[in-house]
Formats: sequence, C-alpha cells, structure tokens
Amino acid sequence: MMDRRNFFKLAAVGGGVVFMSGLYNSVQAYTGSDFYFVQLSDVHWGYAGDANPEAKNTLRKAVESVNALPLQPDFIVFTGDLTHTTDDPVERRRRMAEFKEIIGGLKVRNIHFLPGEHDASLDAGAAFKEYFGVTSYAFDHKGVHFIALDNVSDSGARLGEKQLAWLEADLAKQAKDAPIVVLTHRPLFDLAPKWDWATRDGAQAIALLMPYTNVTVFYGHIHQEHHHMSGHIPHHAAKSLIFPLPAPGSQDKRTPLPWNADKPFQGLGFREIDVDGKTSSMVEFPVAKA
Repeated sequence: MMDRRNFFKLAAVGGGVVFMSGLYNSVQAYTGSDFYFVQLSDVHWGYAGDANPEAKNTLRKAVESVNALPLQPDFIVFTGDLTHTTDDPVERRRRMAEFKEIIGGLKVRNIHFLPGEHDASLDAGAAFKEYFGVTSYAFDHKGVHFIALDNVSDSGARLGEKQLAWLEADLAKQAKDAPIVVLTHRPLFDLAPKWDWATRDGAQAIALLMPYTNVTVFYGHIHQEHHHMSGHIPHHAAKSLIFPLPAPGSQDKRTPLPWNADKPFQGLGFREIDVDGKTSSMVEFPVAKA
C-alpha cells in the first residue's frame, strides 16, 4: 500500500495544493496508525443561475473525482448546504432525495452529514433529519474524537444553550490532550458577521474547547479555502461545490464570483485531510481535472 506521505507528494505534483499543519501532536500515542478522510461542502443541489451553468453536473463530477482517488478515504463528511434553499417543503425534500441518490454513487459508504442554513434554517432542520439523521453528534475514529455541531437550524445562527451544554458534557469525557476534530457549517469565530459568516454564540463553544490542546475545526459556508487561529485552535474553511464567494469583507455584498467559461469549475473543489502522529496535511483538489 502506498505510504500516505508519498501519496501527498504525488498529489501535489498532480495538481492538488498541500497545506501542512501541526494539528495532532499526540494522535500516534492514541492510535499507533494514521488515516485520512474527505471533506466536501456547500453542494447547493437545486441551485440554478449564472454563477454555475453546470450546476446539474458539478456534484456528479465531484463524486467521480472522489471515486477516482488512488486511495479511498476512511470516511467522507459533507459540511452543510447539501441543497439550495427553497420555501417549498416538498421541493426541499425532493432536492434532498436527489442529493442522496447522487452521492449514493460514492464508493465510500461511511459518510457523515451536517446541515447548512440552506438545508435547515427554514424548518429547524426537520427535513434534514428525515433524510440524514440528527444535526449534532459525536463519533470516534482510530483514536480521534469528532464533534459535529449544528449552528444553522437556529435561524438566529446560534448553537443554543442546550447544544452548548451537550458539547461541554461530551468534552468532559475527553483527556485534555486528546485529538479532537470539530465539524461545523458556519465559522465559530466572527469572520465577517455582516455577511452572516459567524456564529452568535460561537465564542462560548471556543471557550469550551480552549482547555483541550489538540483541537482542529473544519467548516464550510464561505465557499473558499481560509485558515484562522483562535489561540492554539486552527479553523479551516473548505471550498464549495457550486460557486466561489469573495474574500471576507472584500466588498459590500457577498455575491458569487462570476463563472469563467474558459476555466469552468475554477475555485471549486474538495479536500483530503490526513491524520498521523506528527502533523496533519490537507490536500485541496479541484472538482474535475482541467
């Protein structure tokens, strides 16, 4: 089997962008092995508009690209906005059913889902739960503790007291140096509040996470790669699978970047996240090869 380190070097040569970070300095002590998973975000299935004339094909191309990876991931996580918003509850469910049918073509069967505000804010996550299960949960994989937080079902962009209490209780079961990965849709920190790029009580969640020395947050929502530090806690945003958005606060409104017919799918992509005993690597891949 190809060594993951060598695979990342080959991926970089093949067009992926590698981001190295000292995220887990104690994983090996817990697991003795490494693994990797794939993060996809902001599919917006059901979107139709000039920002992506290929909207009906983009998700399928992403499925093909993930299936074509020479080494398949341990699992896949979708960090929200699986579907594009609609006021019609019937149409909302139809889009979710279509999304689920398309991603059923993935080779990897271990898939975790988070809602985005487009999926959940209009009905407090009711339709999402019907198709994908609970909106906040935790699971363990090879010694790493994963926490999925829901900061979208509340229309006010809050986690809420109940979920914060659940987070506190879940963290209390973990050692202070345990490797922990937090998955969210919106950023937990105030990136661009006027653009809805924040969680109103996210600072409370970060405060709960601060005593833990090996925490990393992966999120979506902003449709671009972005890296931020809250003390020792890194936050990493993922690209979208529908259209890119401008840099935080760079213009008055967060309108999608124009579609480039000469470079279709530019700015769109997914990432692999590799976890081992010394460092973690993130490799950014385009939706489809040029």
